[in-house]
Amino acid sequence: MTLPRDFLMEIGGNYDLSPEQKDAFVIWFSSNKTELEIATELHISNSALTTRMSHVYKKFSINGKGPGKYGRLLNFLTAEYRKCQASDSPTSNLSEDELKDLVQEVRQNCREMIQDQCGKMRSLTMSQPIDVSDLYTNVNILEKITRHRRREIDELLQDCNPENFDRFGLSRVTDKRIPGLEAVEKNSKLMVLGKPGSGKTTFLKYLAIQCNQGNFQAHRVPIFITLKQFAETEGKPSLLEYITQMFSDCDVFADNIAVLFKHGKTLVLLDGLDEVKDEDNNRVIKQVRDFSDKFRTNHFVITCRIAAKDYTFEKFTEVEVADFDDEQIDTFAQKWFQSKEPAKAEEFIEQLMENDRIRELATNPLLLTLLCLVFEEPVKFPVNGSELYEEAVDILLSRWDETRNIERDLVYKNLSLQHKKDLLSQIALTNFERGDYLFKQKELEQCIGDYIRNLPDAQNEPEALPLDSKAVLKSIEAQHGLLVERAQKIYSFSHLTFQEYFTARRIVSNSDPQALQKLACHLTESRWREVFLLTVEMLPSADNLLRLMKLKIEQLLDSDQDLQNFVSWVNIKSSTAYISFCKEVAIRAFYFEFSYRPYIFYHLEDLVPSLFTEDLKKYYNFIFLNFEEDFNYLRYEETAIDVRLLKVFNGLRQGDIDSVDLEEVIDLSRILDSNCPLHQILEELKIQKNREETNEADYLDWITENSAIFADKLRQQIINYRNIGHAWNFRANKEDVLLQYHDANKLLVICLNSGAAHVSSKVRKEIEETLFLSKDEIEKWRQREPTST
Repeated sequence: MTLPRDFLMEIGGNYDLSPEQKDAFVIWFSSNKTELEIATELHISNSALTTRMSHVYKKFSINGKGPGKYGRLLNFLTAEYRKCQASDSPTSNLSEDELKDLVQEVRQNCREMIQDQCGKMRSLTMSQPIDVSDLYTNVNILEKITRHRRREIDELLQDCNPENFDRFGLSRVTDKRIPGLEAVEKNSKLMVLGKPGSGKTTFLKYLAIQCNQGNFQAHRVPIFITLKQFAETEGKPSLLEYITQMFSDCDVFADNIAVLFKHGKTLVLLDGLDEVKDEDNNRVIKQVRDFSDKFRTNHFVITCRIAAKDYTFEKFTEVEVADFDDEQIDTFAQKWFQSKEPAKAEEFIEQLMENDRIRELATNPLLLTLLCLVFEEPVKFPVNGSELYEEAVDILLSRWDETRNIERDLVYKNLSLQHKKDLLSQIALTNFERGDYLFKQKELEQCIGDYIRNLPDAQNEPEALPLDSKAVLKSIEAQHGLLVERAQKIYSFSHLTFQEYFTARRIVSNSDPQALQKLACHLTESRWREVFLLTVEMLPSADNLLRLMKLKIEQLLDSDQDLQNFVSWVNIKSSTAYISFCKEVAIRAFYFEFSYRPYIFYHLEDLVPSLFTEDLKKYYNFIFLNFEEDFNYLRYEETAIDVRLLKVFNGLRQGDIDSVDLEEVIDLSRILDSNCPLHQILEELKIQKNREETNEADYLDWITENSAIFADKLRQQIINYRNIGHAWNFRANKEDVLLQYHDANKLLVICLNSGAAHVSSKVRKEIEETLFLSKDEIEKWRQREPTST
């Protein structure tokens, strides 16, 4: 006699058979196959099959030897099967229409329970809960787990700019994404993995609400279970008992629940496998595995932090929650602010797009929530970026779990919060100094081991350190998400922003007096820019670092007389352009950039709006009293003459005189002596141009023949009367040095102008008054200001 596979699967689960034992048991009693055929189907030997079945008999308390065991167990199973048939509820054979009615009835009875469980969310410092549906942003799913990819570091970096690592998308996985609802629809058993704060719980709550409203999986009843609560329920009930009790509170009878499960009419949502304590872990895993096997025609979704559990549910498809993209960030912000002040959403997005570092954090829904919270009162992000990053780190290291009363069995629980930050700071600085944004697991474990070894109460057992290091690494990844596995055994910080923050933190906390000097040596390396800004913010006094930066800037030009001459000319030229309300350094900065990169100014009217990013505004806000008015005055009044004259010269040199408004230039030049040769040349050019334009063919010939002549005449007079237009003819290597000098000065001024930096008035004055001066001029200034050194 053979028995139904469904019955055998169910009773095998009841008797705690392992998956391997259950497979052999089901085939053995549901078919008439020989032992050899069964062993072949299972891909095992006859002896291995015999061993499995001997364990099966023991589980059913069928002892003894010989072929009689098969008959005794078959008799027992047959009797149990007949009992099941006899005790079936009258509702077990309902028609499809009756089942639909039952689903609707149960959903109606449970509506309030589901709404109470899943309808609201409250995160971080929200003053009140918010409806999940009001804030939910569609989740995207990666069907390939990123940490399972087999890649080398070179492969991961091949599409990235090493000077601008994360801002060019290393952390933004480019694998195909599908909507979360589609992933649930496609897979009847789904394990949703994700980093801390990636929105897993919100996703499950949204599924429950949509299902209960008939908008998703309308033929099923949603069942939402927080696995931590289930595991800690008094009496340790089975999953079926726990669910039955839940529904009994909604006046849903156990028989009806059994019918729904039997006919596959439930959507079982199991949230937070990673939040289950170690002591309950094996029991909960067994309950989930057996329950999903027994009621396999139902839909199951489990959520868990990525890397948090080693156990694999064989019949579940694993997927990963993708980081938010720009569209999702925009949608989330619109929803967040729509009930308050919708205009804030546009301002939020605009400021976010201007700040790459903060925008990185916004790809994580939890940290995006933090950004919305800190933005909504002042309608701007904090001036002190380091404090924002500190708050984000604290949330990931401790506060997120604390707000939800979750205690984790951390392998490094004896490490204080301060020690955890110190460890991450050491990892960050060690790798940042080497230019490494990706690190192999062995190197990371070594760094962790070195830190643990040097702790005052460390275990001095060398053989234990590799195990401890690996466990600590996995815990940091799983519990906090600050380190992530980009591919198999290759890690990085989850965001470059965090690596930069921890690097700066390590420099500030370093007792080595040379730490700031080492940092200053990286002044011309653009990848260190954010570290400088963060370090300046964190230091109790930024005076020493700013002076070191200024010294490094001066040393860039020390040994090159040509560049010293250029900077001297900048000072001389600037001193003739007296503008009472502008600082002297403002005019020097203008002429340095004007002469070093004149092409910027040839199409000034078109470029002014796009030229000035927030950083450049900070740069020029420092050297001008008011950026919008004062800088434009410099451009369109005194210095506008120089800009337009060089534009005429450039147009003549390139044979493109039509691009120049001569009338405007002549009007501006009347500010000068009207009898000077410069004015005369412009008038002569205008008269000849107007005359030749009447004949198009001759006009083109005239331009070809006369442009260079007029260009030479004009240039000589520009040099004589305006002291501009010199042909510096720097070699490429000197142009590179000038660019470094310019960018380093800009970074210095931005650091000095940071609202979060603590700078003495003495150092501020010293830097202000010596910017863009040659070595000799700086020395003269210091002799006049002996107390400044």
